[in-house]
Amino acid sequence: MPESSHRLSSKLLLIFLSTALFPLYASRVLPRRNTVALDVAASVQRTAAVIAFDSQRTHALDQTMTESTAAANSSNLSLKLHSRDFLPLALAGGHKDYRSLTHARIRRDSARIKSISARISLAVHGIKRSDLKPLITDDMLETTASGGGEVSGPVVSGTNQGSGEYFSRLGIGQPARPAYLVVDTGSDVTWIQCQPCSDCYQQTDPVFDPAASSTYSPLSCDSQLCQSLDVSACRNSSCLYQVSYGDGSFTVGEFATDSLTFGSSPPVPSIALGCGHDNEGLFVGASGLLGLGGGSLSFPSQIRSPSFSYCLVNRDSSSSSTLDFGAKSADPTTVTAPLLRNSKVDTFYYVGLTGLSVGGEALSIPTSAFAMDEAGTGGVIVDSGTAVTRLQRDAYTALREAFTKGMTDLPAAEGVGLFDTCYDLSSRTSVEVPTVALRFDGGKELKLPPTNYLIPVDSVGTFCFAFAPTSSSLSIIGNVQQQGTRVAFDLDNAVVGFTPNKC
Repeated sequence: MPESSHRLSSKLLLIFLSTALFPLYASRVLPRRNTVALDVAASVQRTAAVIAFDSQRTHALDQTMTESTAAANSSNLSLKLHSRDFLPLALAGGHKDYRSLTHARIRRDSARIKSISARISLAVHGIKRSDLKPLITDDMLETTASGGGEVSGPVVSGTNQGSGEYFSRLGIGQPARPAYLVVDTGSDVTWIQCQPCSDCYQQTDPVFDPAASSTYSPLSCDSQLCQSLDVSACRNSSCLYQVSYGDGSFTVGEFATDSLTFGSSPPVPSIALGCGHDNEGLFVGASGLLGLGGGSLSFPSQIRSPSFSYCLVNRDSSSSSTLDFGAKSADPTTVTAPLLRNSKVDTFYYVGLTGLSVGGEALSIPTSAFAMDEAGTGGVIVDSGTAVTRLQRDAYTALREAFTKGMTDLPAAEGVGLFDTCYDLSSRTSVEVPTVALRFDGGKELKLPPTNYLIPVDSVGTFCFAFAPTSSSLSIIGNVQQQGTRVAFDLDNAVVGFTPNKC
């Protein structure tokens, strides 16, 4: 072969090899960072809608609530779920603009995080329940038991937690009286405001009158249900309860049983609940709270439900999703993870998170950052009442740095509250952002929608990275990251399932 032909053949071979092998080499050595589109315009539009008072929107919400009474059937219980800020009497929340609402949400969230961490820390260190009881005087017990007189606010023990961020509507007593209840996976005790009120905040429905319910029955002080309370007292053989929350809210009253009605299903009888005669705080029009935690007094525990699930709509949306008990899904898109329990405190639902990824690349975070040790410290909680996901500081730093590397072409904005990574997207209608995913035991990965980690903090286009660091060893997956995903707790098999787009 002539030398010129040989050189030509060699060049052609090199061109062929480089063309054929470079994509493979690039995919292994220089992987393409995965991105996803964030609809900036739609997010900003929702911020304006949540602040504006709209009587037609209120009517639409009431109509949805009416329709929810037919949502359940005889085999499973189902309820409609709505964002806290769309509860009647709380629309717009009295905030002049969306940034003001954002700061209010952050304050509630920060209080909840501190109190959850404090509660777990005290339990881990062996602090007894009796050591945590507030100072309830005989005068307070007498006026609470009778429902009359002036009752001062109790001394908070430090084991309180902020109330939840979503609500639903169900029936209390027989005949059933409709009531809006905040739903919360971080609380066990279900309670409602009751007549006669020594001090009750404003709620949407008439205050429940236990004398009008044929199934209402006070609990005795020596009952197992009464003794299961974290904070209780006894007066005239009747069990009294107290529950405090991290935002300063609290409820004090009689502990009793009554029936709950979910939609068109038959009433669920003899559910232990608090009948609060002294209730103060930021419950924004709800009649009380439905506790969905893992403790013995929670609603799922009392009805011995093998499972329950919920899907949370965007907090700035007036649309609804559902809270379901008993039904299980076999959806092939479900990402599963181990459901773990802390032997020192049974309220919270822990999950086997092992890592995070940004742009399709796993971050160099040791799995120990998310692990719960033998003493019960650390670990990762899935919580419907916490808004912003909190991560151990080193894990958060790694996540933030990886995310900001993929956002270099967007103008930065000043931080807002606990958010230290923000962007000015006022001139954009849509942007490409790096994907963010949670990784669980077994290598399974849940990719988050961009609206679940880059959120608006005002109505003019400022968006912030919706994660935050914590000095605690405890991490919490909040409801911003859960939005639009059905979260299912298979209590019998100790599994948590995450199914995207199943509201």
